[in-house]
Amino acid sequence: MIKKILIANRGEIAVRIVRACAEMNIRSVAVYSEADRHALHVKRADEAHFIGEDPLAGYLNPRKLVNLAVETGCDALHPGYGFLSENAELAEICAERGVKFIGPSAEVIRRMGDKTEARRSMIAADVPCTPGTEGNVADLAEALREAERIGYPVMLKATSGGGGRGIRRCDSQEELQQAYPRVISEATKAFGNAQVFLEKCIVNPKHIEAQILADSFGNTVHLFERDCSIQRRNQKLIEIAPSPQLTPEQRAYIGDLAVRAAQAVGYENAGTVEFLLTDEHVYFMEMNTRVQVEHTITEEITGIDIVREQIRIASGLPLSVKQEDIQYRGFALQFRINAEDPRNNFLPSFGKITRYYAPGGPGVRTDTAIYTGYTIPPFYDSMCLKLIVWALTWEEALARGLRALDDMHVQGVKTTATYYQQILANPEFRSGQFNTSFVDSHPQLLDYSIKRKPGELALAISTAIAAHAGL
Repeated sequence: MIKKILIANRGEIAVRIVRACAEMNIRSVAVYSEADRHALHVKRADEAHFIGEDPLAGYLNPRKLVNLAVETGCDALHPGYGFLSENAELAEICAERGVKFIGPSAEVIRRMGDKTEARRSMIAADVPCTPGTEGNVADLAEALREAERIGYPVMLKATSGGGGRGIRRCDSQEELQQAYPRVISEATKAFGNAQVFLEKCIVNPKHIEAQILADSFGNTVHLFERDCSIQRRNQKLIEIAPSPQLTPEQRAYIGDLAVRAAQAVGYENAGTVEFLLTDEHVYFMEMNTRVQVEHTITEEITGIDIVREQIRIASGLPLSVKQEDIQYRGFALQFRINAEDPRNNFLPSFGKITRYYAPGGPGVRTDTAIYTGYTIPPFYDSMCLKLIVWALTWEEALARGLRALDDMHVQGVKTTATYYQQILANPEFRSGQFNTSFVDSHPQLLDYSIKRKPGELALAISTAIAAHAGL
């Protein structure tokens, strides 16, 4: 069994991994930049090591991270999500230095990270894929020819893309001509790879993803699906498990497809297979070779600790569950509480948290790395916490979500919490029938006002009085 893990990440996912380590009697080692010196993951881990003044360089240096794991006596490394979590080089260096990488092999990461190679693998496994180019396009001229063949609208995508970056919808030849150099530039800067390909744009689909687990003994299972259709500019805002939109037959079909996809590439550890769903078809979109931000809601409905299973698999143990034993119960929603101002085009709102109060009560979970007095640095993602609610029925889950969002207090920065309350109160969302166009087609939900509660108003007045008095 793994004894000590270096967590090559920061923020709430690092705290989440620290907690799993504590429950499994495994020592945890955190890393931090100067910007993260006072971060919660640094305070909670058994050890913490400085990786440089630059806010990003240390987190993005695979050899430095693996060397630190060796120096501190770690026998494993967990990459979390983001940063180097889908970096094949990190997995390769871990293998070279005898450190267990808590994730799939470098070969699988590289294969699934290349979107065109992933498409070929899925087509060979008889997993339905969106119509598109067979491989990358060589230049704009070829892109224009292929777009005519596929038929507009098309999606121009970076081959090594992810996280909603390096992707543009093009409805015409003119739009494709404008988007092509922009996507090339964005892909080069973000992923170090200028290659792009084309897919048919599936207009207003449902975005459904299936969680899978696979061990080294040939066992592969799915933990049902999550609905990620509530998103803005390909960035997920609210996730739901299971999807309130699927029939039992669709649920079983998507779960089987996800298992087939994982087995086709020899997958090992936790992963997510993402699909686009229309009224008539299910299309493979991509496979994420890491733990997802939204893994929490799958844990809530199944009772399976995904990070714990990741560590067990990397330790060479078989899965602790079989497919026939996995059931789901109720509904769970996750709200990504971002430090952003929705009414100002979601402008980031970094700064000091003057007061943080976490919601609680039945069926409420918060995964976060913020605390009162913590300053959110401007160098990283704007998500400051994940609020997760669970209830037996869809209606109860919605009511619990509204209550928990109202209970929560994050003062000092603007957040997306009130906007999510508008979404939860919307009749279309409450009906359980929505798709990826929901946010764009409901701009009126941004026309809300934030009413200060009496306690907040009293605090503001007392602070002003104290400042005026020179206290």
